[in-house]
Amino acid sequence: MTLSSIPIGVTVNGVDHEFAAPLTVHELLERLGLPCQGVALAVDGAVFPKSRWTEPVERGWQIEVLTAVQGG
Repeated sequence: MTLSSIPIGVTVNGVDHEFAAPLTVHELLERLGLPCQGVALAVDGAVFPKSRWTEPVERGWQIEVLTAVQGG
């Protein structure tokens, strides 16, 4: 078994996911049907800037997708 054939396991908003192939953060959001506009990401508790969304997702990441809401 090669490293690329090992599933990539990540947690997104508290839900575990596994992917068979490497993918970027942007591709992950698209695959999960999450918005790519108007959101912020945190990876393992740290802000993950949009300028890095073309980087590959790493195994074990804890990802939070945060959206802004208005209210009073």
